[in-house]
Amino acid sequence: MRKALKLFVVAGLLLACAAPVAAQERSPADRQTLVALAYALGQSHALRQVCTGASDYYWRRRMQQLVAAEQPDGPFNRRLADSFNDGFVASRQAFPTCNAASKAEAERIAAKGGDLAMDLNSGAVAEDEPTR
Repeated sequence: MRKALKLFVVAGLLLACAAPVAAQERSPADRQTLVALAYALGQSHALRQVCTGASDYYWRRRMQQLVAAEQPDGPFNRRLADSFNDGFVASRQAFPTCNAASKAEAERIAAKGGDLAMDLNSGAVAEDEPTR
């Protein structure tokens, strides 16, 4: 579990360190990836809270950082928030207790979130590279 979680964290840091790209400037595909990432963050938030307690806001803070970095317009901000909340509710309902299954799901979601973040980061890096 730790390896996938670290991948998600590292990928999130890479996303945060990429050249700032406002959500409005992203392609429709990248915007959809952001929505999927928000859902994964919501899932991760629920799964972490199940095992560590309701006062743990680690993934919620990461979502706030994502929104701050992306600076989405009002409607897209609502889409991101709804996606995060939907992911949270889905995981909370599916995994109400901390056990092996919830920990395995947290690892799966962490890997998925890492992939999504890397996809966004690779697009930002490719756009910043000079053409030859």
